[in-house]
Amino acid sequence: MSNPEVSPRNDYDSPWKEILEAYFAECMAFFFPDVYRNIDWSKGYEFLDKELQQIEREAKIGKRIADKLVKVWTITGEQVWVLVHIEVQSQRESAFAQRMYTYNYRLQDLYDRPVASFAILSDDSPSWRPCQFSSTLWGTSVDFRFRTVKLLDYRQQWDELLNSDNPFSVVVMAHLKTLETSGDQLNRKQWKLSLIKLLYQRGYAQQDVIKLLRFIDWLLALPLELQTDLWQEILTYQKEMKMPYITSFERISMQKGFEKGREEGREEGREEGLKGLRQAVAIVLEQTFGAEGLKRLMPRIESISSIKTLVLLQERLLREQLSLDEVLQICEQGT
Repeated sequence: MSNPEVSPRNDYDSPWKEILEAYFAECMAFFFPDVYRNIDWSKGYEFLDKELQQIEREAKIGKRIADKLVKVWTITGEQVWVLVHIEVQSQRESAFAQRMYTYNYRLQDLYDRPVASFAILSDDSPSWRPCQFSSTLWGTSVDFRFRTVKLLDYRQQWDELLNSDNPFSVVVMAHLKTLETSGDQLNRKQWKLSLIKLLYQRGYAQQDVIKLLRFIDWLLALPLELQTDLWQEILTYQKEMKMPYITSFERISMQKGFEKGREEGREEGREEGLKGLRQAVAIVLEQTFGAEGLKRLMPRIESISSIKTLVLLQERLLREQLSLDEVLQICEQGT
């Protein structure tokens, strides 16, 4: 079968941002357990996006949307700010430690708050481990140190990741397999399937499964044909596990495909998007109406040339209990 290479995913910021916001406490517990134990989680925490944007403007730093600034309380009652920086570059950056220092002193200068800085290094260079910025001139010196973790180090702790119930163990495994399977899409598909099954086996709540699925799906991108095969295997597994909410994953996955086609504005991109969305709709139709219902409806689905109509149909199928006649009425809008 044709197996076009999926372009490398360099846009890791958005999924990392989402997963940090969803699991900040779990992130600190997983990577920095000593810090986690010194935070009073009963008082909650607050993301300070506006404050972080302010120092980015003041320091003329390019926007780093995966950075998170969080207000927490210590177990002794002190209010402190925690800067968690997700470094998503694939290569070394000589100015990275200095940038971490700039973030830290700018925040303290502008807001007069103590700031702890942490970096999660997700690059693929084992030897690149920035943790300090130093500057000396004529007896005046700066020595700034910050905490880091290197995701590559967890390759040697795979059994521990498998046995952990912390959602961030799945995050780390997904990232490691993204790096490991670059250029090997069949292997990537198998690992993607294994990680998705792991979500069910751990017994996570529905919303946790959906959030982690988004992260896995974004990082472990697959060609459309392999992605479709993957969905079919997931559906079979879902029926065995009697967990019917995997359709949220189908919607998330396919929507990226046809939105990409629409944004590119190329005829081949649009057709790929339409094809992918028709396949996603077919999966939901078969679940809803069975094989006979799908057989009756597919000619109408194949005749839809409007992305907007297919989006509407899929969203309504996932939200409502549509009848066959209602589906046919929606199909008429897009032919």
